[in-house]
Amino acid sequence: MEFDVHVLRQYAPALLAGFVTTLGVVVASLLLAVVLGLLACLGSLRGHGAVFRVSRWYVDFFRVVPDVVLIFWVYFCLPPVFGLRLSATTSGVLALALGTGAFLAEVFRAGVLAIPRGQIEAALALGIPAVERWRQVILPQAVRRMMPAFVNTVTDLLKHSSLLAGITVGEMTYVAYTIGAQTFRYVEPLTAVAIAYFAVIFPLSLYVRRAEGHAVRRTGQ
Repeated sequence: MEFDVHVLRQYAPALLAGFVTTLGVVVASLLLAVVLGLLACLGSLRGHGAVFRVSRWYVDFFRVVPDVVLIFWVYFCLPPVFGLRLSATTSGVLALALGTGAFLAEVFRAGVLAIPRGQIEAALALGIPAVERWRQVILPQAVRRMMPAFVNTVTDLLKHSSLLAGITVGEMTYVAYTIGAQTFRYVEPLTAVAIAYFAVIFPLSLYVRRAEGHAVRRTGQ
């Protein structure tokens, strides 16, 4: 079978719309995941109490549940169990955010714990208020240390967004599959989707590789 560029030209607007939907879903999921991850991270750092136990349960549970199971459960089971009405897109965003938030909680926690304890104790000894201690001492160093892992998690989120095709969210994988079903030509649209994912994710992977190399060199010095 020859690769027919005319198929891509004909369905380019639909594929572009699917690409935009994919980016929108990823951004919405990431924003919600960051909030969930921060809350779970702060709860985990407490080390005891009910908030700590809830945070650890959230992280431990959603890190091991497969994304596809979580997506189907939120879409098919959550609405009737809790009497909700959720669209496919809302269900997909919520499912991706729950899973990604659990991973981000560990990324954030690792970034905070990687800061030398002496610096935090010095800030305490100087009487720096808690808000300023986080703003001036903890967060700048934690963000720098956690960025490679954070970007890795974002790339995973991008790839996992394709699973939303299973609940008919109009992201680009679903659009490509629909085009293939209509035209009986799957090679062209699915190849275009693969190239689009590569174009977005590969630069992020290069950044992670470079950042990890810098970290190794700093450690060796």
